[in-house]
Amino acid sequence: MFESLSNRLSSVFDRLRGRGALSETDVLEAMREVRLALLEADVALPVVKDFVTKVRERAVGVEVLRSVTPGQQVIKIVNDVLVESLGGEGAVPLNLNVPAPVPVLMVGLQGSGKTTTAGKIALMLRTKERKRILLASLDTQRPAAQLQLAQLAERAEVSSLPIIQGQTPVQIAERAMDAGRREGFDIVILDTAGRLSIDEELMAEVRAIRDVTNPAETLLVVDAMTGQDAVNTARAFNEALGVTGIVLTRMDGDARGGAALSMRAITGAPIKLTGSGEKLDALEAFHPERVASRILGMGDIVSLVEKAAETIDKEEAEKLAAKMAKGKFDLEDYANQLKQISKMGSLSGIMGMLPGMGKIKEQLNGANLDTKILKRQAAIISSMTVKERRDPDIIKASRKKRIAAGAGSSVQEVNQLLKQFEQMTTMMKRMNKLGQKGLMRGGLGALMGGMGGGGMGGLGKPGGRRPF
Repeated sequence: MFESLSNRLSSVFDRLRGRGALSETDVLEAMREVRLALLEADVALPVVKDFVTKVRERAVGVEVLRSVTPGQQVIKIVNDVLVESLGGEGAVPLNLNVPAPVPVLMVGLQGSGKTTTAGKIALMLRTKERKRILLASLDTQRPAAQLQLAQLAERAEVSSLPIIQGQTPVQIAERAMDAGRREGFDIVILDTAGRLSIDEELMAEVRAIRDVTNPAETLLVVDAMTGQDAVNTARAFNEALGVTGIVLTRMDGDARGGAALSMRAITGAPIKLTGSGEKLDALEAFHPERVASRILGMGDIVSLVEKAAETIDKEEAEKLAAKMAKGKFDLEDYANQLKQISKMGSLSGIMGMLPGMGKIKEQLNGANLDTKILKRQAAIISSMTVKERRDPDIIKASRKKRIAAGAGSSVQEVNQLLKQFEQMTTMMKRMNKLGQKGLMRGGLGALMGGMGGGGMGGLGKPGGRRPF
């Protein structure tokens, strides 16, 4: 999402790093470019002015200009101000410290992903907090909205309020809270109706619901893809209702990131959660310091490790490690490995969490780093017989044609997969042969040996059709 902003800021900082000493003019020139980068990223103008002023005031100080590494000092200041703008260090949790059932009110415009987000929050609270959740749709405007929420509740394995035709949103809200008290639910999530645009009728309805339920959380769901419109929506809802937290959806899209950077400053309400994708588990706590780190190209290893811990099957990983240590890694194991990686999301997203990967992604000339590649490789392996998976050396021309036809791919793609697998197994054999002491003594050079640096199977090479 922040890719273009990240690239622009990286080029500014590369120039600063390249200079031994910085003058005040150098800093002011860099700040002009930072200002343009933020405006291009759709950050609200008042936020841009405040951001640049704070950075400039700190960066032209004596301790920066006379520092041993002035370029790095300026980057640290930009990082600190970014974290402040996004809401300060650490995620802000949902406020659940009120007597049960805790009312959580979901508000936002139509199409922002509000109903799906209600289902995601229900799943998150059920699995991570071990809470009993009741989902209730108060949307009497949109056809089948109540049925949609009931289906989401079923998928999240939580309860939903039975639908009674003819009730008003306020009556449904009162019935939901009553059911929550009588049936011992911990949390009642109230999904309100949206509109295509903000109007007084919508605000009056939501205010009436708020007054009868007294929610512990009023969560505004906004679509990050709408840029400045998302900021205007947040301002209007906050003035009318007093929003306690914001959920940004479609954080995996190609929006320029301005909405996220503007939200806290414009509304005063923290971004608490972010959604990416339609899957019910695609919801994350918002950590300003991690997002700032990714914007500045420093990666986000903590989030990557957390994502891996949540998605990768530990038992499977241990079995695989044991087989690799014995040199018995085959294409069936490789297919299982592909499935595990696919669960973590897109390869572009994973690379975005690694420090300095922005420049490598540029070098790949926009190669399609998507999970579709992994799925295509898995399809090729599925087209093989058990014997072929366990002994890839028997796969010759006629077998390759049959496998390609079965997977709906080309012989060239089958060759690429086999070449990559061969390089992986060669590297594993080297690792086993060298042992830990040999690796420490010889380093990466000993491991690569005569492989000629081709260990990524032609990833991003000029003329290569696709990575892998």
